[in-house]
Parts: sequence; structure tokens; C-alpha cells
Amino acid sequence: MTSLPQRPGKIIALHIGYRSRAAQRGRLPEQPSYFLKPPTSVAASGAVLERPAGTELLGFEGEIALVIGRTARRVTPEEAWSYVSGVTAANDFGVYDLRYADKGSNLRSKGGDGFTPLGPAVLPAADVDPSALRLRTWLNGELVQEDTTAGLLFGFGRLVADLSQLITLEPGDVVLTGTPAGASVAVPGDVVEVEVDTPGRTTGKLVTPIAEGTVPFGPFGALPRADEKQRADAYGTTEAGFELTPELREKLESVGTATLSAQLRKRGCNAVSIDGLTSTRPGTRLTGRARTLRYLPYREDLFREHGGGYNAQKRAIDSLGPGDVLVMEARGERGTGTVGDILALRAQVRGAAGIVTDGGVRDLAAVSALAIPAYHAGPHPAVLGRRHVPWDVDVAIACGGAAVCPGDVIVGDGDGVLVIPPDLVEEVVDAAIEQERQETFIAEQVAAGERVEGLYPMDEHWRGRYAAWRAKR
Repeated sequence: MTSLPQRPGKIIALHIGYRSRAAQRGRLPEQPSYFLKPPTSVAASGAVLERPAGTELLGFEGEIALVIGRTARRVTPEEAWSYVSGVTAANDFGVYDLRYADKGSNLRSKGGDGFTPLGPAVLPAADVDPSALRLRTWLNGELVQEDTTAGLLFGFGRLVADLSQLITLEPGDVVLTGTPAGASVAVPGDVVEVEVDTPGRTTGKLVTPIAEGTVPFGPFGALPRADEKQRADAYGTTEAGFELTPELREKLESVGTATLSAQLRKRGCNAVSIDGLTSTRPGTRLTGRARTLRYLPYREDLFREHGGGYNAQKRAIDSLGPGDVLVMEARGERGTGTVGDILALRAQVRGAAGIVTDGGVRDLAAVSALAIPAYHAGPHPAVLGRRHVPWDVDVAIACGGAAVCPGDVIVGDGDGVLVIPPDLVEEVVDAAIEQERQETFIAEQVAAGERVEGLYPMDEHWRGRYAAWRAKR
């Protein structure tokens, strides 16, 4: 084992490093971006971290930390890994109550003493494959984050090379490489643990107990301030820029997909239907945000490398959160299952809203007995490896003839499944509610014996009568 730096010269942290986190935040960065944490924020495993007095939102983020082993300046991505001496577990703590005061620097919110626990052991870089590391985080013994370096947006070599273009990286410097989905909030009395491992080697668990701070902030600086947006961001319940609120969800579920489809078509969206699928719960509405999983066609060597163990399929299921809809690209291949009863049950336990696949489903009777709806192309008894290699999580995919991006809104009912771009949701659902209100009026007139000419669609005469009908309601 290489040594753990007690006081790094500098700590450089990546804003967004994993696809699952990018999907959760609703933005996919084209290039890496960074911020600095003070060396005084470093703490050892077992050290108690105080949640500052007067704050509410102490966020934790399990991460893989790179320890720089030799001076790096203007190195290439291909040679950059040779400048890393080791990797260890890290926890990038921060108080969301102070983000407003940072103006983007993260200094106050993430720079507090003890806010960067590292350790307990360092894995020598020469002995590990940087593409085969696993990161896990536990909150009070419950696994809340799990991902591998296969889910990274930017490889470690690229990060070191990018930073070294302008900044000399020195021995003992630490680079935090981002956190996957599942980061949330810890409160006094909680214990947060982070571990990085690879077959045969582990850093051990980095343990951080949380205590309540007792010394209040003075009036000579920004004071803690929390609001609903910061709470949502801290707990990971919304994506930046769009929130599928309970009120908006209720609106979506009050109208049929046929009406929503008509309103989308009026706005030029003619390819947003996921076609050819059947629901395991025909009477259950599906509403949620898309998380995505892509399968490649089966190839023996690729399946040997990517198909077994904790593969992309299992990582996708385990990373689902409340309101998520897992949408799978299976190329319309019905000759094998893409999900079965155990993984569907796990998605339900995680609080997911549903599963959508343009491939087959195994254990159909058992999956149909679950509360979670699953839209599928048909049953099949064969296992995944007959036709598929689980490959990518939270990337743009094609499913049932429709393009689906992480964060899209997915709605489904007995007529089918639609993909709604987030920026159109409120406009489309309000128009759909008005359309169904008009159609209720028209249906009443037809039932009373009126002709459809001039009524459906309504001419000026009928629009006047509709306005009077609305006024009475």
C-alpha cells in the first residue's frame, strides 16, 4: 500500500463525473469542471464530523480519490495514469445551506474542517486497473451508492492530463473524481461509510460518524439558509432545471396518453411513442423520469467482459430512485428476457415508477403480480446472455422506435407509452386537460342527439355554447 497524504498541498474536486449523477442532475457536461477544497478539510477514517450548528443539509458524496505520486505538468491522457501513486476512498461532504453564499466557489459549503475524509488505505495505482474499480457508500449500514468506473464520464487519465495543462500537480495532491447517483443527506447520529475495491483488493471502509455542532455562526458572515430547492438538490429528489412535482404528476395522470399524444403532435413531436409494448398492469398509470439502459447485440468476448457479475443491468436497477422509470434499449429483440422477477422486485423496492423495455420479460407471471408496471414486447424464458450484452447506463437510447434521453418524462396507460421532453411537459399537459374538457362537452352534446357537423371540431357557434357550459362549472 502507498501512503495516505495527511495534508495534501491541494485538493481538486470534479463537479460531475458519473453518468448516473449527470442524469439525476439533468445535465450532461461536455468537458470536466472542477473546484478546490482546502487541505484542512482532510480527515481520517473514524473522525467525527460535526454538522455545523444552525445547518440542516449536510450532504455526503462517496468518491474515488486519486493521490498524485510525481510532479505532473502538461502530461498526455495516455501517460497520465503513471503520475498517480494510488487511489483511496473519499467522502465529499458539504452543507447545502451555504451554497448561496459561495457564488459557485463551494469554499464555505464544502471547505469546512473534516469535510474531506480520506482512506483508510490506499491502493497502489500500479496494482489496479483504473477501469475496474467499484465505489460503494452506506448510510447507517444501508447501501445507498454503488457504481463502477465503467460509469465514468471522464477517465482518470483525462482528468489528470486536463488539470496539468494549467496547474502543476505535485506529489500528495488529491483529485476527487465525482460521485454517482444516490448521494443524499446525513444527520447527527448517522454513520456514513465509503469503500473502493477491485477484485482482491480494498481500501477498507472509510467511516465518518456525524455529530451535531454546538458553536453557532457569528453575524459577521453569511448565515445558513435552506429552501425547498436546496432540500431537493441535497436529497437528490429533483434534477436541475425541472421538477416533476406531485401536482404536475397528478395533472399528467388525469389525462390519457391519446390526448397527450395529440398535443405533442400539434407541437411537432411525431416520434415520441414507444411502440409495440404491453403492460403487466394494464389499469395502472405510469408516470416518471427516464433512467436508461442500453444492450448491445450478443458477442461472446463482450459478454465475457461485461455480462457477468455486477454488470450494467444490475447497476441500473440498484441506482433507481423514487419516481424513476427504467427504459431499456433491446433493439426490439424478443428472443430473450431483459428483466425478470428478482430485478423487477428490486426496482419496486427502490421506489421506481416503472420499467419499459422493447425486449422480452422473463418470469412474466411473477413480474405481473408485482405492483410496479412493466411495459414489454412479450414474454420469453431465456436469460439475458442469449441475445444481449448489458452495456451503457444513463445515455440516450432508442426504445420501441422512440429516442429517450435520461430525464425525459415517461407516461403510460392502456393505449401505450409516450416520451415527453421536460421543457414541454407543463404546456402539453395543460393543453391536454383543456382538450379533454372540450371533449367531455362534445360527448354530452352527441349523447343528447346533436350532429357532429360543426360540433367536432367546434365552430364559432359551439365554442360560444362551450364557454357558457364552462361558466356554469
